[in-house]
Amino acid sequence: MKSLRHFTSRLPLAALLMPLMLLFTSCDGRNDNGSLSIFGVLYVIMAIAALVSLLKQDWSLTKKLIWGAIIWFFPFGGSIIYFLFSGRK
Repeated sequence: MKSLRHFTSRLPLAALLMPLMLLFTSCDGRNDNGSLSIFGVLYVIMAIAALVSLLKQDWSLTKKLIWGAIIWFFPFGGSIIYFLFSGRK
């Protein structure tokens, strides 16, 4: 148990949040009839806000592409990670 605590203390917070991100991204954003569920609406709002914020930053193109890929490939969790860890102004 001591080695597990030592290992987790060396990991960044983003890696420790990965199981939580997988839980959020596994939630389906649509109902059976094809309409958006509450998670779908929250995802759309957060993704649009994250992308608008990303485009307003005066970062290099590479950094913007990396953050854009994180937002794109981790739908709900990527937006949360962007807002928490991007260091935006």
